Amino acid sequence: MRFDKPLLEGTLIRRYKRFLADVELEDGRRLTVHCPNSGAMTSCSEPGSRVVISDSENPARKLRHTLEMVRSGRTWIGVNTMNPNRAVEGFVRRQRVVELQGYDTVRREVKYGIEGRSRIDLLLSGGDGQRPPCYVEIKNSTLRRGEHAAFPDAVTERGLKHLLELEAEVAAGHRAVLFFFVGRADVSRWRPADEVDPAYCKTLRRVVEAGVEVLAYGMRFSRRGVELRQRLAVDWPPFDGQGAAS
Repeated sequence: MRFDKPLLEGTLIRRYKRFLADVELEDGRRLTVHCPNSGAMTSCSEPGSRVVISDSENPARKLRHTLEMVRSGRTWIGVNTMNPNRAVEGFVRRQRVVELQGYDTVRREVKYGIEGRSRIDLLLSGGDGQRPPCYVEIKNSTLRRGEHAAFPDAVTERGLKHLLELEAEVAAGHRAVLFFFVGRADVSRWRPADEVDPAYCKTLRRVVEAGVEVLAYGMRFSRRGVELRQRLAVDWPPFDGQGAAS
């Protein structure tokens, strides 16, 4: 996936009120930019970090610029949560994700769940044989714990709801996949962040036992765009029910 807007590089002054960030550009200008990420952004929002922002080129927009990437060490981390769905859709359409190959139709934001109140990120259908439709929920995973990427980075009631909806699709005879989009190239494995949200991670283990599939794929971000790297190993640390992963 390539970025379709002009990019500017600068230094992060601060990220605040969840959706705002102050950035100093290389030419000395200071901008307040939109930060499209509702998570804690732990390990990727340190003041003084190098950042890349995009320019919408729309002077009528209240915040014309958007935070896209934050530098950690030698790695760019994708923090714009609008990018994973678009990127994964492209990878699936080009048959780049082996586990999601063979479907004729790829649709985004399809209504599902109780009374159709939710929308699934990707719905895959068709293909050879009588395969069931595949419901794909995409989660942006930026938190780093040693060699692991981890999710979530904050308590997520919305994410918990998604788990229950995916579990219901499996019970109805459909396929359900939780796709963790790991937007940093400095990790080699993935695990649930039990210490951050024990309730979510306990439920995640349960729905996986019920048949929900987990895929974690590493990405490499650069000013050119987003590159699909490889599938990451998924680890399930012992869990005591209180969030103590070991």
